[in-house]
Amino acid sequence: MSTAPVARSRALTRVLRNALFLSSLCVPLAIGSGQSGNAVRYSDSGPEPMLEQVFRQIESKRLDLALEQVDALLHIWPNFRLAHLIRGDLLMARASALTTIGNAPNAPAERLADLRDEAIARIRAYRDKPPVDRVPRYLMQLPADQRHALVVDARRSRLYLYENVDGKPRFVADWYVSHGRLGIEKMREGDKKTPLGVYQVTGFLPPEKLTDFYGAGALPINYPNAWDRKQGRNGHGIWLHGVPSDTFSRPPRASDGCVVLANPDFQALNRYVQGAPVPVVISDQVEWLTLDDWQAERAEFNRALEQWRVDWESRDTDRLLSHYSPQFSADGKNFDAFAKNKREVNAAKKWIKVGVRNLSTFRNPGRDHLVVVTFEQDYRSDNLSNVMRKQQYWQKENGRWRIVFEGSA
Repeated sequence: MSTAPVARSRALTRVLRNALFLSSLCVPLAIGSGQSGNAVRYSDSGPEPMLEQVFRQIESKRLDLALEQVDALLHIWPNFRLAHLIRGDLLMARASALTTIGNAPNAPAERLADLRDEAIARIRAYRDKPPVDRVPRYLMQLPADQRHALVVDARRSRLYLYENVDGKPRFVADWYVSHGRLGIEKMREGDKKTPLGVYQVTGFLPPEKLTDFYGAGALPINYPNAWDRKQGRNGHGIWLHGVPSDTFSRPPRASDGCVVLANPDFQALNRYVQGAPVPVVISDQVEWLTLDDWQAERAEFNRALEQWRVDWESRDTDRLLSHYSPQFSADGKNFDAFAKNKREVNAAKKWIKVGVRNLSTFRNPGRDHLVVVTFEQDYRSDNLSNVMRKQQYWQKENGRWRIVFEGSA
């Protein structure tokens, strides 16, 4: 029996190993509804499970079976270009050893690099999943009427959907996504970056109101938010959206700043979101916490928030102002102007009661140790009563949480 097929199989295995970093990605699988232990329960609604099995067959030198599985994958997603590339390599491996993934003569190098990046992102996210007992650090507290929240991990090219179950985030599904071609942390119009921070879906744009470029529709988000504007960031039109009808997916870094999903994935996501004001946290790389650590962080912050409320009711202005940063600003007022106003107002009060309802708290991704707090404030005193929706940004300064920015939500 000729040793040529075995040699070609080994060559292809080596090529794919090198191209996709498979040796560093080999971790226990969690297929379908998940498995016990540390693997998280994932919906696996996209092509990743089948793609994973293709690579497993290649690693096991079962190239004919790998080809059958690629064909089955393409039967479901006929315009999945990465699968077409792998199929071509498998066919070429019958005739000669391959030197790289995408071995076709005169193939466009940039396009091949994009497909390799997509393969790496998809397989890495599938093989190396967050543990089932971890939650994103950012989802500190969801109000009772908030059903879902979204978290984007730019480094993994992944979007995670969570459900609010008795105040705790529970994983529902995840999908491959593309983001800004020049990275994240958007600062200005046209910089081709995706924003970094806590945002909110502002509605749904159906495909009939858009060009084919946006595919199955779009979910705009509220970039720039109040904190972005305070930091001097600008730009507009940041959406979660689909892809053109002749495209299955885009490379990990391919948009002008939006978060882009395959059309079937966007449709699956929108069945949960439906244009509702769902929070969207966009991070460079998600920080995962155990439930115990998550509850401890939430409890620590809630104590600071409750003390702020109690100190406001005390009418002791110095105690109240101790919760505000020297860099605080609100409604065009700096800390000194704000403090002066509070002293005058509190001096005219005989009593104050402050209620906090429908509280949500989200930790802002990044280096600033920032928490975004939104709530319904019920303020009552002997000469004034009102109810308003308020948003605050708290920052940790010298080990203590203080308010750095405040405005209406």
